[in-house]
This record gives sequence, structure tokens and C-alpha cells, in this order.
Amino acid sequence: MSMSRYTFVKKIGSLRYGTTRNSKKIFDAVLSGNLRVTTLILEEGQRLDHFAGEFYGNSSLWWVIAAASGIGWGLQVPPGTVIRIPYDIGQVYQVIT
Repeated sequence: MSMSRYTFVKKIGSLRYGTTRNSKKIFDAVLSGNLRVTTLILEEGQRLDHFAGEFYGNSSLWWVIAAASGIGWGLQVPPGTVIRIPYDIGQVYQVIT
């Protein structure tokens, strides 16, 4: 089953705005300890989409790692950034539904 960070996005007319509820739910679950994560420090040349491909088999789920880490938009995050990667993508799905 596919997840989208846009599932619960508020709209004004046809325009989306604000942060998504999915991202906030994931971040809050990490902070509260309800979502198990592994923590890494990014090194030069590493990208969130590559981690998503490695951990989840789907690089388009980079936004899950960004949400868990409290990172906004963009795939290029500077070296030294602490990232949190949820262990179980099924558990992430449970958090956002």
C-alpha cells in the first residue's frame, strides 16, 4: 500500500498549503518514543532518498526519513545532520492512518 505525505494536506481551492499532518504525526511519534528509529549522522554525499531505497526498497519514501528527523523540504541535507530512520515502514503507516 502506498503512502503519500499529501494524504491529509489542507487545501485552499486547488492549492495545498502548510506542512502535512503525516509528517507531523511521524515526527511526534518519534519524539514520544512510539516509533522505533535508528539514528545516523549524514556524511558527505549521502542523501535521504538513497537511505529510503536501502531501508524500505523505495526511494520515494525519503519524506518519511525527513519527517522522522524534523527536516523540511529537499533531498540535499548537509553533512553532520542527525537523521532518524524508522525501522518498520508498516509501523509508520499505522501512525499516519
